[in-house]
Amino acid sequence: MKYLILSDIHANIEALDAVLAAAGDYDHALVLGDLVGYGANPDQVVDRIRALPSATLIRGNHDKVATGIATVESFNHLARHAIQWTAATLSADRRDWLAALPAGPVTIDELAEICHGAPFDEDAYIFDDLDVRRAFKAMRRPLCIFGHTHVPAAFRFDTGVQLIGPPRGERFRLTLDSDAAYLVNCGAVGQPRDGDPRAAFGVLDAGSRTLTMVRVTYDVATAQAKIIAAGLPEVLAQRLSIGR
Repeated sequence: MKYLILSDIHANIEALDAVLAAAGDYDHALVLGDLVGYGANPDQVVDRIRALPSATLIRGNHDKVATGIATVESFNHLARHAIQWTAATLSADRRDWLAALPAGPVTIDELAEICHGAPFDEDAYIFDDLDVRRAFKAMRRPLCIFGHTHVPAAFRFDTGVQLIGPPRGERFRLTLDSDAAYLVNCGAVGQPRDGDPRAAFGVLDAGSRTLTMVRVTYDVATAQAKIIAAGLPEVLAQRLSIGR
């Protein structure tokens, strides 16, 4: 089984279309949440994801706030402005569809599970060693794929925790040993924050036990122009150029 891994699209249709074009053939998509927020095309992103022929989806924190499941209290002023605009822009049908997305973690098969933030809390960020160790304890499968931070990262656990990489370049391939556990973030499709503005996604080949993190260029200028034209904060457009 070959899985396409998408996370943190954030209403960036240009990035999503570039990723789908670069992904090639796959059997099933894994969508790790935050389809909306920040970007100018929430309806179009929802439609594109809904049209995937085979997919497992979970919600992100921006999806929850945009649909009224959660409040904006935890958001900074930029995120709050963008998500309020998103909530007002989404059609009722698309809002209802987003609201029905399940919470993670969700088990995919004997190898993998997915979550938005962490396997112990869908909204938690995995940043430091304590977060990583807590996540490994909460995992139910040898591989947990997460998002939320917008930063590609890979950790291995056998006798202790090991940071792999960090993942850099157009392709970063990870072989999953059967005697270890792995915690992996393939990065953000529509809002990278690791200093690389290219859209990020992953491909998991369960048969060969390999996970490849991929970066692809997209039409950043068009995505930026749409953000500005929508009246969203200009900094949300500027950050796409620098991947921060």
